[in-house]
Amino acid sequence: MNAVLEIQGLRKRYGQTEVLAGVDLSVQPGECFGLLGPNGAGKTTTLKLALGLGQADGGQVRLLGHPVPEQAPQARRRVGVVPQFDNLDPDFTCAENLVVYGRYFGLPREVIEQRIGPLMEFAGLQGREDARLDALSGGMKRRLTMARALVNDPDVVFMDEPTTGLDPQARHLIWERLRHLRSQGKTLILTTHFMEEAERLCTRLLVMDGGRVIATGTPRELIAAHIEPQVLEVHGAEVARWAEAARPGVPRLEVVGETAFCYAQDVSALQDSLRNWPELACLHRPANLEDVFLKLTGRELRD
Repeated sequence: MNAVLEIQGLRKRYGQTEVLAGVDLSVQPGECFGLLGPNGAGKTTTLKLALGLGQADGGQVRLLGHPVPEQAPQARRRVGVVPQFDNLDPDFTCAENLVVYGRYFGLPREVIEQRIGPLMEFAGLQGREDARLDALSGGMKRRLTMARALVNDPDVVFMDEPTTGLDPQARHLIWERLRHLRSQGKTLILTTHFMEEAERLCTRLLVMDGGRVIATGTPRELIAAHIEPQVLEVHGAEVARWAEAARPGVPRLEVVGETAFCYAQDVSALQDSLRNWPELACLHRPANLEDVFLKLTGRELRD
């Protein structure tokens, strides 16, 4: 099966900063493929170069069988894009934004108008076709941007942090809609900072940091390969003293402020030890993708 997106040895510099340092990835038809990484990891640059919206310093990109950037316009006719920041036209109504965008693809107006109703329903905006943008909330504008990306009925949809700014109800609505798109055979490629989103939606993930690929696999594969299965979070003012006593029996223990994160195959002995520390609270849970992400990329703040 031919890959929807094939990237080999992708490199990009901005001045003295190497943003991408030889990125390889392959996305198969029908996948929901996620790019994860802290700010500045190179995710957005990878998407831009994959779409031909910039010139790489090295490497090869093929999108839907077309070499990019040489044949990027041909490839993009079958692509939908949800940018990181909404760029809707404030002078148009919701429906007019869809019509104008559809005309960029050469679609007849009657075809676009037939799609407006289903697309507005997709975004949970039915009945607001004639609303102007200043009457919409930030979340509504984000959902309209997603609907606009589908106006050309694309085979593949690129989404850069698609649910940023959405409340939990809207985020769950979009998740359900994205699953529906995959059931129709569409391929989704997204970046996200929501680990729950990546774990719920993505069939495969690529973790980047410093412009390099540091891990790839399904969410379950990454959790199994990089993190102990059980996590005990211990909270309280005396947690540093407790952690010092507990550390010899824990494969991996990290103290962040007044919280200790303990990773192990079995945390029952640690739970027993807390009986002597009534001032401390704890949470026992299975390891998740956020644990993997923080282990691979660190807990320090990125700007």
